[in-house]
Amino acid sequence: MFDSTKELLDQIRIGEDSSLELKEVRFSGQNVSAPHRDSVADELAAFANSRGGVLVLGVDDSTREILGIPVERLDAVERLIFEVCEQKIDPPLSPYIRRLWLPSTTGDDLAVLKVEVERSLFVHSSPRGFVRRIGSSKRQIPSDQLARLFQQRSQARLIRFDETPIHRAALGDLDEALWQRFVTPRTLEPPESMLSKLAMASKDDDGILRPTVAGVLLASRDPREFLSTAFIQAVAYRGREISPQDGAMYQRDALDITGPLDQQIFGACDFVRKNMRVSAKKRPQGGREDIPQFDMRAVFEALTNAVAHRDYSMIGSKIRLRIFDDRLELYVPGQLANTMTPDDFPYRQAARNEVITSLLARCPVERVDFETHRTHIMDRRGEGVRIILSRSEDLSRRAPQYRLIGESELMLTIYAPADSWDGD
Repeated sequence: MFDSTKELLDQIRIGEDSSLELKEVRFSGQNVSAPHRDSVADELAAFANSRGGVLVLGVDDSTREILGIPVERLDAVERLIFEVCEQKIDPPLSPYIRRLWLPSTTGDDLAVLKVEVERSLFVHSSPRGFVRRIGSSKRQIPSDQLARLFQQRSQARLIRFDETPIHRAALGDLDEALWQRFVTPRTLEPPESMLSKLAMASKDDDGILRPTVAGVLLASRDPREFLSTAFIQAVAYRGREISPQDGAMYQRDALDITGPLDQQIFGACDFVRKNMRVSAKKRPQGGREDIPQFDMRAVFEALTNAVAHRDYSMIGSKIRLRIFDDRLELYVPGQLANTMTPDDFPYRQAARNEVITSLLARCPVERVDFETHRTHIMDRRGEGVRIILSRSEDLSRRAPQYRLIGESELMLTIYAPADSWDGD
């Protein structure tokens, strides 16, 4: 929305309306004194409960003059927005924030923050309750209309999240070389038609064909542009516990693994292979046998399941990969689908993201080191969990463990063989 500087300036000159709010930013010492946090929360929630909109911080709402924000204080203002979205709005919002230069009346370029909020699939409350945007003002939603809004948006969520169109994405954001991987056999059908059939694109409320969540995750070069937590945060630690008191060296390696989901899987596998230890023992018949910390086939299956089944609608949550001397931990955001429990994993299947799992089952394995394991990323037969459990236990003599953390995150622990670490 208002994607070009000219378009944004033209709208600012006209003034606030249903899709634009302007706020001056003031400071008291090191703290932001205006706008008030409650006011910001109400504005953002009202946009989300309506058709979306843009809040521009650093502009006088009455004179429409560009006042700017000192560059050295942009971090503080951005931090305020994140805190407001997390603490003052329920359920929390994840707006798209950009830092821009806009010309003042004197011709100087001044820094502002553009905060863009999409129409939400949820109904959000803020300090004033449930509000919506009408023209340039906010209004509380009458009880009868609120009931209808809850009904409408709950019905919208019957469409799985990975099928949801992303309103600020365009078809041009999908890399043709990436989405063509899923078109088998090759066809001369128009891209719009193929992307729709693959559920990588869908029409939004205005009838515009846009990339879906699944499309962005598998066919954009960096899904974080649209889904900020769509990456794997990987850390390799020294020892068997996290010990920051020992200084910066308590981490051996750390990496945010990005890109399309299949690249994230292989990138995380490479991170594990790079940071795990390989010990050796003599064979009775002579020679030596290498003993890796972790079975890479099991690791591949665990990471595939993680990116395929995580809840991408959860704000502020990402997949976390942790490597210790004696174990590997994988944290996956989201409650378990349907009535599943961790004990059911070897025996039952339930897909939260049906489009993503279907596309991963069509996605070819383009890595020589994994081609002998599987021709496509995802296994349609549901054997992944059994591979994780059996191969890991064969290696370490200890069964991996699945457990829920606070009912909103799944944790998998894969243990290393005792002779691959010091065991003290």
